[in-house]
Amino acid sequence: MNRSFFLDFSLLLFPGGLLLFLSGCTGFSSAGSSDPSTTLLGRFQHVVIIFQENRTPDNLFHDSVLIARGADIASSGVNSSGELVPLTQIPLGINYDLSHTHAAFLDMYDGGKMDGADKIPITCYVSTNCPPANAQFMYVQASDAAPYFQIAEQYVFGDRMFQTNEGPSFPAHQFILSGTSAPTAGSRLFAADNPAENYGGCTSPPETLVPLIDPEGNESTSMYPCFEHPTLTDELNEKGISWRYYSVMSNFGGYLWTAPNAIQHMCGPNVAPPNATSCTGSDWVNKVVFYTAQKPAPVLADIMNGQLAAVSWVIPTGQNSDHANSTVNIGGPSWVASIVNAIGNSSYWSNTVIIITWDDWGGWYDHVPPPEVIRDDKNWGSGYIYGFRVPLIVVASYAKPGYISHVNHDFGSILNFIEQNFGLPSLGYADARADSLADCFNFSQTPLQFQTIEAPVGAKQFLNDHTPPTDPDDD
Repeated sequence: MNRSFFLDFSLLLFPGGLLLFLSGCTGFSSAGSSDPSTTLLGRFQHVVIIFQENRTPDNLFHDSVLIARGADIASSGVNSSGELVPLTQIPLGINYDLSHTHAAFLDMYDGGKMDGADKIPITCYVSTNCPPANAQFMYVQASDAAPYFQIAEQYVFGDRMFQTNEGPSFPAHQFILSGTSAPTAGSRLFAADNPAENYGGCTSPPETLVPLIDPEGNESTSMYPCFEHPTLTDELNEKGISWRYYSVMSNFGGYLWTAPNAIQHMCGPNVAPPNATSCTGSDWVNKVVFYTAQKPAPVLADIMNGQLAAVSWVIPTGQNSDHANSTVNIGGPSWVASIVNAIGNSSYWSNTVIIITWDDWGGWYDHVPPPEVIRDDKNWGSGYIYGFRVPLIVVASYAKPGYISHVNHDFGSILNFIEQNFGLPSLGYADARADSLADCFNFSQTPLQFQTIEAPVGAKQFLNDHTPPTDPDDD
C-alpha cells in the first residue's frame, strides 16, 4: 500500500462515502453512530481557538508531570541509520529553522518508520555553530515552556492530536477554518504546501502558485491560491452566530496565516483574481481583525471590553508564534497565557472553552506515526494518512482536570465540536469524520475555579507593545 497520500477529508463529498478504519485507530465516530449533541449542544457560549506554530508534543511538552500522568512523550528518537538519538534541550527561540514541507513530511515518516527526521533540511540564520548536531532531535527547555506546562497540567492535554494535512501552514490554516484544503468542493486535488514566496490568497501576485496533490500522492499540478468552497464561518453567519478571526497582516501582499484571504467569497477581492490587490468583502472588513502597532492585541482588548465573539480564531504574530527563528523565548507561552488569564479572570470563564493547538509539526522529531485510514472507494485510492502530532490543550470550567486525552483528534475535531456546541450542520469535510473532543469534558463535575497562569509577561505588555507585528517566516 502506498502510504504517502495526502490526507483531506473533503473526499466525503464523493458518492459511496464509507470509511473503514484500521483497528487501533480509536477516537473516531461516524456521523450516524452516536449523538454527541446530547452532551455538547449549548454547553458553551464562546469558543476560542488559539492556533500557534510548528511544534510537536515531543519537542514542546517535555513535562515530567504530564509524562508521569501517562502522556506519550519520548526522550529519544531514531535516525535514518537506525541510531538512537537522545533528545536534547534548547531555548524556544533559536537561530535556525527546519523544513516542514510535504517532502519533509515524507522524509521523516519513511513509510511509517518515523526514522527520517535527520533528512529534514535546515536553514541557518547565523554563520557559525549552526546547525547544532542532531538539530531535529530537540525539546524546548522547561523554563521557556513553563506557562504551557501549567495550563496543560491543570486542564486537558491531548497526546493524540494530529494535523489533518501532511505539510506546512497554508493548508493547515485552511483546515482550521473549513476542514479542507481543496480548491473547490468535491475536488480530488488539495493544497499540499505553501504558495511560492509565502504568499497565500486571493490578493497574491498573479504569478503565485500553490502545489496541489492528488490521492495517489502526485504533486504534478499547481494553481493560483484563491479557493471557493463552504466554510464554518458560512454556517455561523447563517445562524447569526458572531465570529472573529484575529491575524497578522502581511507586509508582502499575501496572507499565509490568514485563511479567509484564500476563500474568494470571504475575501471579496476588489477585482477578479489573480489581479486583486485588496479584500473588500463583508466578512473580511467586519470580522477579520489584524494586529497593528496602534492596536497590538485586539483579542485581549475585546475580552476586557466584554466584546468576545461566540467563535474566535486567534492567530499569533510572528514574535508570539513559537515558530523557530521567529519567536522570542517569552513570546508564545506568555501570549497564550495572557489570553487564558484574561478569560479565566472574567465573567467569560463559566461559559467559554479555549482550544490551544499548533498548526504543524515544524520539522521537529516526533515518535508517534500518524494513524492510517483506509477508504473503501475505488475513486480515491487505497489509503492515506494524517500529518504528524501537534500539541493540544483544552481549557474550560468543565474540562477534566489533569486529564491526558489519548483519543485521536485532528483539526476537524475542533470544527465538529463547534458544530455540536452551536447546533450547526456538518460541512462534510474533516469535521464529518473527526471526533468532537467530547472525552475532554465532564459536565457533571463541579465547575473548576480558575487559577491564574504565571508567565514572564502579562496582558499589559502585549496591549502596550507598539512594535510593528511581524508576518510569517515560514517554509
